[in-house]
Amino acid sequence: MKKNKNIIIYTILAGLSLSILSCTKDFNEVNTDPLGQSDVNADQLLAPTLVNLMSTNMLRNRNFNNELMQVTVDLGDSEGKTFRYDIRRNAADNTWNNWYLNLTNIVDIQNIASKPEKLNKSYQGISLILQSWVYSLLTDTYGDVPYSEANKGKDGNYQPVFDKQKDIYLGLFEKLEQANNLLKDGTSIVATSDPIFYGDVSKWRRLGNSLYLRLLLRVSGKAEVSSTVIAKIKDIIDTNPNNYPIMENNQHTAKLLWTGSNISSALYTSPYMASVRVNDFYVPAIGEFFINNLVAWNDPRILPAFGTSNINRFRIRPGTNGFAGVPSGYVPGNEPAKQSNFYSASDNAVLSLQTDPYTGIVMNCAEVDFIIAEAAAKGWVTKSPQTYYYKGIADAINYWLPNIMTGGATDPAVIAYADAADIEWNNALPLQSPSASTMSKMLLIHQQKYYALFLVDFQQWFEYRRTAYPILPMGLGLLNNRVMPARLFYPVVTQSANPANYKNAVASQGPDVISTQVWWQKP
Repeated sequence: MKKNKNIIIYTILAGLSLSILSCTKDFNEVNTDPLGQSDVNADQLLAPTLVNLMSTNMLRNRNFNNELMQVTVDLGDSEGKTFRYDIRRNAADNTWNNWYLNLTNIVDIQNIASKPEKLNKSYQGISLILQSWVYSLLTDTYGDVPYSEANKGKDGNYQPVFDKQKDIYLGLFEKLEQANNLLKDGTSIVATSDPIFYGDVSKWRRLGNSLYLRLLLRVSGKAEVSSTVIAKIKDIIDTNPNNYPIMENNQHTAKLLWTGSNISSALYTSPYMASVRVNDFYVPAIGEFFINNLVAWNDPRILPAFGTSNINRFRIRPGTNGFAGVPSGYVPGNEPAKQSNFYSASDNAVLSLQTDPYTGIVMNCAEVDFIIAEAAAKGWVTKSPQTYYYKGIADAINYWLPNIMTGGATDPAVIAYADAADIEWNNALPLQSPSASTMSKMLLIHQQKYYALFLVDFQQWFEYRRTAYPILPMGLGLLNNRVMPARLFYPVVTQSANPANYKNAVASQGPDVISTQVWWQKP
């Protein structure tokens, strides 16, 4: 049988060879797509790449991050429930494949914009920012990953080495320094190519430096780099703010504004509409932790009075017990009754996050506020932690409800809100919480940062792994020794396609399991 199969294959190949040899000299001309292009410009790659990245990030935020971080609970006792830390190995594939695929386009943008005939410093800088963003997602999700040799398949490198996370971070810092310098000139770009800032290069520069702060803070706890990164945080915030402009208000927030269309084929249709069936969008229940705080604080984002047509801005449907959630990590066999959930487009397309224009968040101003608040609370910068704590609350709420707290940190509305919710700033509090029942400055900051990071890829998960805040209830039904997963597995295809480098990475980093901490998590 095997011999017969080989004869058939050889016959087909021989036929193909004869066909090729018999073609005329006009073969290339006849078989060239008259509508396609053999050469592209940087501006042609930017928008579709950003849409693809945001689609990956938003869908995985919904079904992975939100389940881990108790925003939602996909009720049931079957295997593979993420909220229970029962992570299947194939959960790693989607983000790995899509992030690396789109990095090819991002690197191409830099290469094209570096050619003498197409030279554009702004596209080069934007590419470096996007590379830093995507590589940070990769390394914070998996740990050591291909970096220095990644995306070099065209050069014949199909088995890239896995770089150590420390080296990746140092490389990202270099990229972001380069991006800041490249974007200083403000070289114009095609506005229609940019669905994030519509051609405003100065805002891209603010995004790059804000991302720089995020990544510096993430590794600030590592003794081997802490002094250097803390000094750089001070440089950006205190010493040379004019050289490192950052996000200062919601006009600087990086978001891909969806059209609100329910036409799945349209370019700027939200992936929640394009890729999630309307009858599935409301399936997960809202987690108790996520909704209980909003209710207790009388948060405007959950109050129908501040929404539209009596539907709150977070588009959460009340359950039989009103705005109530279900406990995450419940013991199997004790499934709670479903309460609140998110409205779907089948309820009202306009009043659902499924078609909401504002869900495509790359990075928002409130996150930057809380980064500064943390750095100030730790004594690294001279800013007021209280000021940036209140500004973060105001900017986070104003993103969803513009003009509710127009004065930011000085608006009496934000002070009154915090006082009434019993989350007011108190300089007398300790920096860290000695126990789960003790309030602290870090707990205050990260409770609010958790809500500011709502829908932002895996940032809630990353920040929890870095800080252990906010303090999540750990149900008795959780696996992994009731410890938050520290990473995702490496994809199975990578293990088989790049076995030697995979084994080297595991030998260096630790077992390929979800409990193995990445470099910046390790003591």
